[in-house]
Amino acid sequence: MPGLETYLQEWRPEPLVETDALPAEPSRALAAVLETTAPGDELPPLWHWVHFQHWPRHGELGADGHPTHGHFLPPIPDRRRMFAGGRLTVTAPLRLGVPAERTSSLANVVVKQGRSGEMAFVTARAEYRQDGELRFVEEQDYVYRSGESSTKNPDAARPTDLPVSDAPWQQPFTGDPVRLFRFSALTANAHRIHYDAPYAREVESYPGLVVHGPLLVLLMTELARSRAPERELAGVDYRLRRPVFAGDPVLVTGSPDGDMAVRTAPDHLMATAQVTFR
Repeated sequence: MPGLETYLQEWRPEPLVETDALPAEPSRALAAVLETTAPGDELPPLWHWVHFQHWPRHGELGADGHPTHGHFLPPIPDRRRMFAGGRLTVTAPLRLGVPAERTSSLANVVVKQGRSGEMAFVTARAEYRQDGELRFVEEQDYVYRSGESSTKNPDAARPTDLPVSDAPWQQPFTGDPVRLFRFSALTANAHRIHYDAPYAREVESYPGLVVHGPLLVLLMTELARSRAPERELAGVDYRLRRPVFAGDPVLVTGSPDGDMAVRTAPDHLMATAQVTFR
């Protein structure tokens, strides 16, 4: 099969402009899923993930539930995607009930050779505006490969206890199928690894349902917001390092300097984030 560069050398999608009325209902639903207080007039950082949703027609989804085509989906055969991380820089929060505009563009595409083969690293950039004013800038990093990874092990050992940490901020969490299903619905994510356990195990070789990367990131930023309510989040730089599975107990940790993490026993870093405050 040709290398990934062959499929990507002519792929340069044009910027895409979208709008959203920012109704309050999706944020209220997300607050229920996260078991926290619904926002007032301003949208907390990263809560825009339940807005600007795209719902492809059912026939446009692949066997894995993911869209077969998309404006920023690279034309790679038998495409597999992993959300690797991202960055958010906040100038001002979005206000609920006020129409907002998102301008998305392709920021970077790089093909690298990994232990399990070629991978394409794609960064998408989005600028969010209200009343013509820039509110925040977001970049998201995705890793794509052609075909399934040979490094997955559906029989891998799973954590059963929480790790021990001396972090000043701590919050235990265990993902369950119901919460994952509700988060999938809120974020228009039909990927079957998050709700179809037989598919996740038998087709994608995961040991269980995969907890959404964005959910792990929100757990970290929400811990920071709850423990430092007098401080305003100005940005976050996050990295998803290893998948977390439904039923795995994790410990979300953090500190006033904004160093956040999701950990499993005995001491594995599953996700990290650096939160900055104003």
